[in-house]
Amino acid sequence: MTEAAPHSTLPYPPIHKDKKFVVLSDWDGTITTQDSNDYMTDNYGYGKAKRREGNMEVLSGRTTFRDSFREMLESVSKNGHTFDDCKEILKKNMKLDSGFKDFYRWCSSHDIPVIIVSSGMDPLIRAVLSSLLGDEDAKNIEIISNDVEIEPDGKWSIKYRHPSSGFGHDKSQAILPYRDLPDPPTLFFFGDGVSDMSAASHADVLFVKLKEDGESDLATYCRHEGIPHIEFRNFSSALAVVQKVVSGEKSVQEAMQLGNAEKLFN
Repeated sequence: MTEAAPHSTLPYPPIHKDKKFVVLSDWDGTITTQDSNDYMTDNYGYGKAKRREGNMEVLSGRTTFRDSFREMLESVSKNGHTFDDCKEILKKNMKLDSGFKDFYRWCSSHDIPVIIVSSGMDPLIRAVLSSLLGDEDAKNIEIISNDVEIEPDGKWSIKYRHPSSGFGHDKSQAILPYRDLPDPPTLFFFGDGVSDMSAASHADVLFVKLKEDGESDLATYCRHEGIPHIEFRNFSSALAVVQKVVSGEKSVQEAMQLGNAEKLFN
């Protein structure tokens, strides 16, 4: 029996019924070089050691991502940092993956939608994306994420898309509607961390980012669960694989057998 989809407190954009290929990507630590929520927690919340302890609890199944992530963000708000403070901090400190602009523009020129599927909060993502990519490109990228609730006294907290789900935002729900289409597109999903676990087994081609700091929790999860994936370090190498699949030079199965995007260059 198929498990019922969790109730969404936030609307979804229409799915792309007429496309042959669709890209869905995590934002933090995947499109950006650092996870913005980790950055805020490490520097303005309860610190890296406690955050990593929470990440390991999620990976082991002892707690949910929803609860751990809420605690992370609460530690920033409780330390007196307003939501506007966080926006400005992140605009100054976040950077795009070095290959993402070219990746996005290639996809755009080939009629392939790029959709951000994030456990972060929409206003922060929009602010940073516009700052790094430019308003024109940023406004054309759909974002499926959580939101924020700001109290009159300035205190803020995350508003989860799927509060009944242990993920807070069950990213598989952005993928599964495509599976019901008569002629579903090939779906590429990009992720790096524990928030992407819910989506990991549902894409046709799963790209898992390896992080320079070693915090590649999605890679750890996929290896443990035996989920096929392609590891990559930046969107330049991932683009080469996507191009091969889109052109028909490689099938989805052949692409997945690579295991690592760098193998195309060896």
